[in-house]
Amino acid sequence: MRTHAQAVVIGGGVIGCSILYHLTKLGWIDVVLLERNELTSGSTWHAAANIHGLHDSTNISRIQHYTMNLYNELEAETGQSCGVFQPGSLYLAQTENREHQLRLQAAKAKFYGMNFHEVSRAEAERLHPLVDYDGVRCIMFEPDGGNVDPSGVTNAYAAGARARGAEIHRFTPVTGTEQQVDGSWIVRTPNGDIHTKWIVNAAGLWGREVAALAGITLPLQPTEHQYFVTETIAEIAAMEQRLPSVADRDGEYYLRQEGQGLLIGAYEKKLRFWAEEGTPLDFAHELFADDLDRIEENMMRAIDRVPVVGTAGIKRVINGPMIWSPDSNVLYGPHPDLKNYFCCNGIIPGFSQSGGMGLMSAQWMVEGESHYDMFTWDVARFGKWAGKAFTKARVGDQYSKRFAIHFPNEERDAGRPVRVRPIYEMQKALGAVFGINYGWEHPQWFANKPGVADTNGFIRQNWFESVGRECRMLREHAGIIDISNFAKYRVLGEAAADWLNAIFANNMPKAVGRSCLTPLIGVRGGIAGDFTVTCIADDEFMIIGSGMAERYHQRFWNMVPMPDGVTFESLTEAMCGFNVAGPKSRNLLQRLTSTSLATVNFPVYAIQTR
Repeated sequence: MRTHAQAVVIGGGVIGCSILYHLTKLGWIDVVLLERNELTSGSTWHAAANIHGLHDSTNISRIQHYTMNLYNELEAETGQSCGVFQPGSLYLAQTENREHQLRLQAAKAKFYGMNFHEVSRAEAERLHPLVDYDGVRCIMFEPDGGNVDPSGVTNAYAAGARARGAEIHRFTPVTGTEQQVDGSWIVRTPNGDIHTKWIVNAAGLWGREVAALAGITLPLQPTEHQYFVTETIAEIAAMEQRLPSVADRDGEYYLRQEGQGLLIGAYEKKLRFWAEEGTPLDFAHELFADDLDRIEENMMRAIDRVPVVGTAGIKRVINGPMIWSPDSNVLYGPHPDLKNYFCCNGIIPGFSQSGGMGLMSAQWMVEGESHYDMFTWDVARFGKWAGKAFTKARVGDQYSKRFAIHFPNEERDAGRPVRVRPIYEMQKALGAVFGINYGWEHPQWFANKPGVADTNGFIRQNWFESVGRECRMLREHAGIIDISNFAKYRVLGEAAADWLNAIFANNMPKAVGRSCLTPLIGVRGGIAGDFTVTCIADDEFMIIGSGMAERYHQRFWNMVPMPDGVTFESLTEAMCGFNVAGPKSRNLLQRLTSTSLATVNFPVYAIQTR
């Protein structure tokens, strides 16, 4: 086993092997993967391994599209079968909202050159004659949808990585990870230690345990998940075509062909959590006892839609663990509290995302930044406030509503409130309807009475008139906006301006009492943030930026060495704030101070501290 490596990937599931493979594709061949048991142990081996391209997030759609196209290339490159079946996927809409969602996705697919389009009932019946389409409002077809073999894909990634020089060590558990003064790491194993620049935590069900070795906590919680495979169905055995999968998300189940039978899986309302206090270290290829009663309602809906399910015998039941983040998106990227520690944890649709996730991860480590903006996945979107109780509540909500539509601007209540500010109760009494922003309860809009809740949908909702009233008041008179969500920082020291000029694109203000707007430029030249910087004193600056991106921006602060004598302090949790805006705002504020607020005395980009 190597004693030095550019990167050590911990975890031999599909994600860890994909990251290893893509690191070698980008030129890093001195890389090692460590797996505590066999490859695919944990969740990978028993996955249903469905693949689909479309997602509500455009960049995730791109990643999934890349992944779907990669598997055939991977087979050709390595000679290892990935068990790719792509008979297509049918998406059924039984409600107006689901139809709206599917039509939005079809429009997006057309714009981005992806293959996802509407088909008639007659065409759907030709593609999948076992489905009863009564009551279906809209049918979309994704020709590239299908499924793969979990073991085949994982071993193909491994074979491709090995061919370029990577090492893979099975039955090699990681017992320690120790960061060195220069930011590199020592990875401890019973078979020897490895000194590496990067650690990648792709440990799947053991992501929490591996994180704890480095002194960090990741908001993750496993659940049980069931699907079953039927015995041979005569109608399928008699067909010459392979049936497309069926995405009946209004019915809250998924269904596809498996052999000459069908595979049906469900996300039930009465979920079961597992391993709340930690994943057992001796767990590998075990399954839980069958509990089909828990998914009976989902099964009955599947039988209504595909009647042959009701007469088919059950060949086997898979009830295995999967591990979730609070919003069911991956915890991805360099951990903001550690140098060179890359996370890739809590992946649910792993076989739809494995290729793109591996590519984005490798780009970040090798090139300094991924090519797509993936903040929706960034591990920095959660902080210490996302504790065990919050994580469990949100995971329960995500699992039980896995196939529910995520409407624009939707705010779910599970696990809330986590953090409230001093004015929270007053805002509530004024009719505030709250959303969650980096754990904080924050007013989205104000109803005309307390206790009103958001409605959700693709058309105008109950906030429309109230928000219109707020906008007109602000445009014609004055309004007070809670801006406590902004991140606030203080930088002190004689060389503070020099340090800030090295970080930001604009020149820092030189005169005390003056402000500037400035973008923060990413490694690849994109916009990573937008800030207001104010010179408070000759050696003191205040920075205002996005609060929910504070830990994301923390990486950029750490990229530029801080000169001796310069200090950087976050004031975000210590300070709240309000903005008074509108044509009559100066008149309103003038009643509170003897300082003239006239434009000539208080121009734009100016501040006063007295």
